[in-house]
Amino acid sequence: NLRRIHAQFQKEHGLQLRHGTEPEMMWLKKDAEGKPNGGYSNPYCYHIDQFESLRPVYMRVIEYCRKMGLDMIQGDHEDSPGQLELNFTYDDALRTADRLSTYRQICAQVAREFDIIACFMCKPFMGVSANGCHHNISLWKGGRDEIKVLGNDPKKLPGLPQSFTYSKGGENVFLPDTDDIQRPGKIGLHAIGGIVKHLGGLTAIGCSTVNSYRRLWDTGFWAPVFADWGYQNRTTGFRVSAPGRFEYRAVDSMVNPHLMAAGLLKAMDDGLKNKIDPGKSEER
Repeated sequence: NLRRIHAQFQKEHGLQLRHGTEPEMMWLKKDAEGKPNGGYSNPYCYHIDQFESLRPVYMRVIEYCRKMGLDMIQGDHEDSPGQLELNFTYDDALRTADRLSTYRQICAQVAREFDIIACFMCKPFMGVSANGCHHNISLWKGGRDEIKVLGNDPKKLPGLPQSFTYSKGGENVFLPDTDDIQRPGKIGLHAIGGIVKHLGGLTAIGCSTVNSYRRLWDTGFWAPVFADWGYQNRTTGFRVSAPGRFEYRAVDSMVNPHLMAAGLLKAMDDGLKNKIDPGKSEER
């Protein structure tokens, strides 16, 4: 469906969806029976010492990811027990969705090697932040594909060439088209309009389990609880996180990334075709 919908979108609008995900997840200890027994690290957000306590784990993850074509760029310790977020470079929608699926499998394998649990469940603990998976999206005109070997032998890549292919260059049509360097241009605003209009349906895709709604209900932890858009307010369903990049927030780490990207494309398609006004941004 994603391949078909993206091809249709490109044919009608001449635009490519590129996006990157923020897959939060928790590394958990096991009890004597092999069941979850709290976080591998303490719930201190952005804490270097807690991040370093997981260094052997995430370095193994990064090693495997690079072998599989994921260009790992940054990571941090989030504010739940054992919660890490490791990010890879944004790319064409289909390849990003494939890579997120690969990333989960890599984490599961690393967990087996360290005899711990790689937990992508949205809300395993109440009273602390959940495992979100924000989708940072942008629409592009033009550009080209390039191979990133990521430390592998360029003559003997250990996978299919498309696994190491990334889109580069072109024109980001979400960038502002006025002197207001924060406010998106017309194309971006219409895309936001379509997504805000369809936030209910998109939430059903992005927050796809009963457990997902514990994240939305447990207020005070920066979860998206309003069907609106804004800038630095983390309770909005949709946020302009930087010029040219929009952060879709009503999605967690149990998402089917292919369906999510397809849903976002259909919502933006409606916004662009019907020039949907997203309304005023939430400035608080």
